[in-house]
Amino acid sequence: MIQSLRFQLGLLATLQALLLTNNVTLVAVNGLAGYQLASEKWMATLPVTGYVLGGAVWAMPAALFMRRFGRASGYALGSLVAVLGAVITWYAVSKANLWLLCLGTFVCGLYNAFAQSYRFAAADLAEAKDPGFKAKAISLVLTGGIVGGVLGPELANWSRSALDTAFAGSYLSLAGFAVLSFVLSFLLRLPETKLTAEQAGSEIRPLAVVLRQPAVVLAILSASIGYGVMNLLMVATPLAMEICGHSWPSTTLVLEWHVIGMFAPGLVTGSLISRFGVMRMLLAGVALNLMAMLIALTGTSVSHFLVSMALIGVGWNFMYTGGTTLLTQSYSPAEKNKVQGFMDMAVFCVMVSSSLSSGALHFLNGWSLLNLIAIPLVGTVLLYAAWLSFQKAPPKAA
Repeated sequence: MIQSLRFQLGLLATLQALLLTNNVTLVAVNGLAGYQLASEKWMATLPVTGYVLGGAVWAMPAALFMRRFGRASGYALGSLVAVLGAVITWYAVSKANLWLLCLGTFVCGLYNAFAQSYRFAAADLAEAKDPGFKAKAISLVLTGGIVGGVLGPELANWSRSALDTAFAGSYLSLAGFAVLSFVLSFLLRLPETKLTAEQAGSEIRPLAVVLRQPAVVLAILSASIGYGVMNLLMVATPLAMEICGHSWPSTTLVLEWHVIGMFAPGLVTGSLISRFGVMRMLLAGVALNLMAMLIALTGTSVSHFLVSMALIGVGWNFMYTGGTTLLTQSYSPAEKNKVQGFMDMAVFCVMVSSSLSSGALHFLNGWSLLNLIAIPLVGTVLLYAAWLSFQKAPPKAA
């Protein structure tokens, strides 16, 4: 028996908050820890890349695991592995071993691979209880990230020097949040996909066929490019601000408002999608990203970083939530796990590229080049959406 929709969505939002506490803390310290340990400074973002690579490698296996054993079991397993990853990263920093640190963040990536589907779990709950509530359910669960946006930077700030070795306390503290996530996962009562006789007897399309739908292409482009560009700039922000001479509290303040920008709009994004449609919200996200990059190109004061990164956060929310909502309209119940898994894998693969290149591009060419590179990437979504409109092929399910 599925418990109340409100209670289960509250649990998912809490799990999302714990995930983002983990993610934001890692973003805040990974680049700087890598900078401290790397013999070549362009390698500073390798620990970030290890985390994202772990998510990419495990995205499809995680989807298949949850298809067989259920989402709640997957979330419990991911949280348990996150404890192991936190211990490895703590030990790696204590021993000043960059490659062991990358291994630890890679292990933590398994947690991210499972937990990225919290939004899809919200969609499943809404589908079972109130299908018209789907977009709002997705956005409300993502709103849980606000807590992580506030707590993550504060935790990084407090724990940075908590132990003798810089950043060791930050990594070790993440084990406690993973344990809490593990415990809460046992309270979840999520609907399993039960196919009707007609659905069970229907043909399940090959993944390649599903991916040829214009709606699916736009959904994956919006989510993956929105996430990849956001990651490209967010990963480089602590390094850029340190090089510009800004204080660590200023850096954590910028990260805090960036993540608030990512998740606070979730309170209204679902309603906005219902009112204005997915396409308009995706385009609004593109516009906000472009505006943010132009602001970043005009200066490197704390205010420039803060306003730019906050706008990128809101733009990401519109592009990611809109893309997720659009994807859930584009497959049959029997196809959902593989299609959802492919979207998350695409997102992680783009993030691997952006994480790996972020540090190198920044140290070789500077903060301005990163923003100049990001502009045409975001513009790709705009061009594809315009092409769809020109072809009179609105993004809807096949």
